[in-house]
Amino acid sequence: MELTWHGHSTWAVTVGETNLLIDPFFDNPHTELGPASIGEPDFVLLTHGHADHIAHVPEFPDSTVVATPELAAYVGDEYGVNDTIGMNLGGTVKCGDAFVTMHRADHTNGIETDYANSAGMPAGFLISDGDPAEDASEATTFYHAGDTALMTEMRDVIGSHLDPDAVAVPIGDHFTMGPQQAAIAVEWLGVDRAFPMHYDTFPPIEQDPTDFQAAVEASDSDASVEILDGDQTVIR
Repeated sequence: MELTWHGHSTWAVTVGETNLLIDPFFDNPHTELGPASIGEPDFVLLTHGHADHIAHVPEFPDSTVVATPELAAYVGDEYGVNDTIGMNLGGTVKCGDAFVTMHRADHTNGIETDYANSAGMPAGFLISDGDPAEDASEATTFYHAGDTALMTEMRDVIGSHLDPDAVAVPIGDHFTMGPQQAAIAVEWLGVDRAFPMHYDTFPPIEQDPTDFQAAVEASDSDASVEILDGDQTVIR
């Protein structure tokens, strides 16, 4: 499994021969790339409907978008997306060589239009190279937590039953959890590797990611914190 952080909450994930892109938003200071530079992913996964997570969906009209039914319908109608998969919390869908499980995130999910438009529940995704219904511990799993506050489901459900190996957590504070609560999330999840995301894009979420690293190191977690440069790829 290959993981590439393109800044903010935008991640490219490769599982086998399948390419997935999460929350495409390239107008951020951590990437030097534009949407056209990365090619056409097989699947685009959307955690929620805020503009800084769906802005560049129209650049990938031939990719299959995976999102809540409400958000999938919106991007299909408004963005000219040809193929969508509407799924919901707790569900798993097969996306090429990857198994994608949707789980809740504690956040809001209004689509920013001229009228109120709900996109259903906000979410995070667990992307695995094996079927989590068979034995989650045997699969390699990357958890993209989405925009979220700290929530006990990370300890009681995701960490204990879905067994992620690596996690990307928001640390920006203001709109999501900050470094200290993100460190608690990492401890609860029991992961081996943790990556900070959703920081430094806008003034309200400016953070020093080494504060998150220090908080994880001071906790009971054994996770290694990896602070990536924009567009950097790691192998899981």
